[in-house]
Amino acid sequence: MSTTTLLGVLLPVVPLVAGLGGLLLPPAGPGASDGRGAARRAAVALGVAGAAGALVLAVALLVTLEAPAESSTTWIRFGDLTVTLGVRLDGAAALVAVAVAAVALAVQVYSVGYLARGPHDDTDVDHRYPPYAAQISLFTAAMLLVVVSGDLIMLLVGWEVMGICSYLLIAHDRRLPQAPAAAQKAFLVTRVGDVGFLLGIALLGVSAGSFRIAEVLAHDHGTTTLTAAGLLLLAGVAGKSAQFPLHTWLPDAMAGPTPISALIHAATMVAAGVYALTRLWPLFQATPTVLAVLGVMASVTLLLGALAATAQDDLKRVLAWSTVSQLGYMTGALAVGSPPAALFHLLTHAAFKALLFLAAGVVIHALGTAAMSRMGGLRHTMPVTFWCTLIGLGALAGVPPLSGFWSKEGVLAAAEEAALHGEGSAPAWVGWLVWLAGLVGVAVTAWYATRLLLRTFFGALRTPSAHPHDPPALLRWPVLALTVPAALLGLAGFPGWFATQLQRTTPVDAEGVSDLLPPEGLIHLTPTVLLPLALLLLGAGLAWAGWRRDTAADPAAALGPLRPVFARAFRLDEAQHTLVVRPTAALGRAARVADERVVDGAVTGTGRGAAALGGGLATLHRSALPRAVAAVLGGALLIALAVTLIGAM
Repeated sequence: MSTTTLLGVLLPVVPLVAGLGGLLLPPAGPGASDGRGAARRAAVALGVAGAAGALVLAVALLVTLEAPAESSTTWIRFGDLTVTLGVRLDGAAALVAVAVAAVALAVQVYSVGYLARGPHDDTDVDHRYPPYAAQISLFTAAMLLVVVSGDLIMLLVGWEVMGICSYLLIAHDRRLPQAPAAAQKAFLVTRVGDVGFLLGIALLGVSAGSFRIAEVLAHDHGTTTLTAAGLLLLAGVAGKSAQFPLHTWLPDAMAGPTPISALIHAATMVAAGVYALTRLWPLFQATPTVLAVLGVMASVTLLLGALAATAQDDLKRVLAWSTVSQLGYMTGALAVGSPPAALFHLLTHAAFKALLFLAAGVVIHALGTAAMSRMGGLRHTMPVTFWCTLIGLGALAGVPPLSGFWSKEGVLAAAEEAALHGEGSAPAWVGWLVWLAGLVGVAVTAWYATRLLLRTFFGALRTPSAHPHDPPALLRWPVLALTVPAALLGLAGFPGWFATQLQRTTPVDAEGVSDLLPPEGLIHLTPTVLLPLALLLLGAGLAWAGWRRDTAADPAAALGPLRPVFARAFRLDEAQHTLVVRPTAALGRAARVADERVVDGAVTGTGRGAAALGGGLATLHRSALPRAVAAVLGGALLIALAVTLIGAM
């Protein structure tokens, strides 16, 4: 086994071991009442060591990886079908692994301070910290398994383990009434998509005779098979990456702890769908129909998320809808045929969205509320948090030279090429759709990012009794560390080395197949860049002008009657509840009634009838002699009558 392969194998194994070890710890150990119990210290050590070990391995893999590498061994044979154990490593996998491990480490360290106390008061300790830290490690291991896996079945294992971990972590605070419901919703909605994902994998595996990704990509699938499998896989991607119409679970998942929101939104759950698409890109590239569906889904998601973010009062829900919108940019880049642009935006988004969530957690921790209507004026009392949030929001909006500007510009440039020059595998109208949605999204993103900044950090503090201040070191250092890539990662697109990692790779050997990402540059500095910059200034300027008229008022008031519509995300959640949840629940109740009244009723009725008949016969058997003789004679008469009738026939 080569060093590269060993590093790839160890990547998910190290956090997995840390997570399994953490699950053996008791929820609360001696001394837990003051938050410094032995179990908690062991959980902190395991969680941080697992994430740090994964980060060291990922960086070592990135540095030592000279060419794509693949190694596998047969695990199970089902007749002609083969399932393998192995890794598939290239530059894109190494970069995504670094992002996952770095965000996981920041979240583990941040959580030590964030969950030092109980979730609802300052005298209690969070007794469930050990399983919480262990579940983060398992979550990280599952995502890293998705990143390095060379077999679709192993990828599916990591994919499903992430679903279970997200359910447990969102429901961490069981005393919040909305937390268990949000966890259940996330689990069920993503399972709907996962059914399609599983069927798509099964279809590809049966067609190729193997689940090994290299063999699946190399196999000559029929057009019908490719289209059906592509659409089924898109269902799974829509669920995991919160794409329309399976996006409804992500905003509700804000009921979980804020560090978990950072992990889900930046590095694991929602990134898995986009990454899986790039892993199987040659299959999608060969099916324009699937790319057209992806383009429509991405454009609707992009605008839906951006518009919904404009009317939220909850700080975390603004960021949640922002994630939905930014995922639309990534899948839009894939729809117009540019996986490098999608991966570039995935990496920069991981940095600035993790930064924004952890900074939001600091604000919520200081004020005890996530409502922006109760914030304001924090830039003087929380200067470190203010400047970090400013950089994160600038990257989100696409302010040059911050990271989000370069990666979002790459997506828009790819869409423009597809629209104006017919570049890419999808029809030209898909390029127009993604490009126009992306341009509108730039203005809307700048508007809600400016509103968030003004409502939170400018004006007067709307909770006079609060005394906010910058966080202690355990919370501050992860935020400061994430500020660096949020600001500078976009500049990495200039040198050739970084861009090469996200682009075309050559096959390892005759059997190995590269990711075949199309060769293209990551940085696009052309005159067309002025258009999104103008839209950015327009969006930010409108929000600032609305705020200047009345610094105590909410700029969202300018939305007028559209505000409640946007706040409820076009009431799609209610529509989903009416069209899907209620009929499904009614069908379930009908099935239960039919089971209880018909199936169980028939069995129970038969039993009761037999018991009644037996009881009657027993009564006759115990009756007095004259009545017994009469019964025997009556029975003999009936038998004789029956024999006569049968004989006459």
